[in-house]
Amino acid sequence: MAFSQALSGLSAAATNLDVIGNNIANSETVGFKSSETQFADLYASSQAAGIGVQVASISQDFSTGSLETTGRDLDIAISGEGFLRFADSTGQVVYSRNGQLNVDADGYIVNTQGAQLTGYAGERVTGEPVVLQVPTAPLAASATQDNLANSIYGAQISINLDSEAEPTTTTFDPMDPTSYDYASSMTVYDSLGSEHVVTSFYTKTDSNTWDVQHVMDFAGKSAEYQSDVNAGITPTVDFDVQVEQISFGTNGQLNSDYTQTAMTYTLANGAEDMNFSIDLTGSTQYANDYEVTSLSQNGYTSGSLVGISIDGDGRVIGSYSNELTQTLGTIALANFANDQGLKPNGDNSWLATAESGEPLVGVPGEGVFGDVVSGAVEASNVDLTTELVDLIIAQRNYQSNAQTISVQDEVQQTVINLR
Repeated sequence: MAFSQALSGLSAAATNLDVIGNNIANSETVGFKSSETQFADLYASSQAAGIGVQVASISQDFSTGSLETTGRDLDIAISGEGFLRFADSTGQVVYSRNGQLNVDADGYIVNTQGAQLTGYAGERVTGEPVVLQVPTAPLAASATQDNLANSIYGAQISINLDSEAEPTTTTFDPMDPTSYDYASSMTVYDSLGSEHVVTSFYTKTDSNTWDVQHVMDFAGKSAEYQSDVNAGITPTVDFDVQVEQISFGTNGQLNSDYTQTAMTYTLANGAEDMNFSIDLTGSTQYANDYEVTSLSQNGYTSGSLVGISIDGDGRVIGSYSNELTQTLGTIALANFANDQGLKPNGDNSWLATAESGEPLVGVPGEGVFGDVVSGAVEASNVDLTTELVDLIIAQRNYQSNAQTISVQDEVQQTVINLR
């Protein structure tokens, strides 16, 4: 018996204790992956007996840890395959399963070590991933407007007009309620984000035909009109009435030849003149009460960023004070042919190596990549009970190797004491 076997055993056992101790120490580290010491025996070709043991490798366990809810909008976990992709302070790309994120003073999405999350800016998921930065500028106002290339109209109203209403013969006057049957209103926006209210008046002209008169900012103009009347002045208010006609078939449905009419309103507040259509598709004429069934428009005022969140597709969503949301970017995930080839880098991250292979980059929920779970983190996959049992076994292994040295020492003392 030589000391070499016992010394190699002590060295291997010490490494095993280090690995188990590191697992236990990181049992509460978000995104941590446990490791296991793998041993191999040592033989010399000239000897029948082995000459000890060596640490063959330290294997990493990349199984998914349990997902724990945190409630933070910027905490994310990956349910399935993939690693988050970060650029550290040196510009080096590192990979992690720790999704504890924040936004720094410059708008970059960073982890607790300051490494910047990478992905695709805006709505487009193309090209090489870049660091994601949340724009701090307000969301610009957008006027209510048509996009005829995509058959999108600035505003939409669906109504039911009572078929039993009697045709009106009185000349339309927005200040005379007897000159129309019904009215509806909606808020639209100009290029500066200022609100305007368009009031639509519905006047039945025949059994299945109606005139629709649209007036912008009717409330203000009617107040001005009434003020002139009260002052004994002949009103000169221009209501700027925009007119279109609609007709219905015998089934109560809007006729198929209906076409939207673009309306132009001249503004005096410095904004561009407004030009948009109000689409009445879906409107009906049934023997029921007048009812507005849907109403929408595509303009909005400007808004300040009030928060960000990340959805299951990895999209970074900005929420604005005008109650709108906008996709600010999409997180990139990476996967590897050989996870075991990744090199631990500390700070809950790994580096790609030749053994791991080149990273396959994509977005959450597509191909081999898992979904993103918002408001949660992935806990360490360390099984603390198993590690404590392994610790006892490793300690006994270390003691046994130490005992081997003690026995070898006694044998040598016996040989020395022979006379």
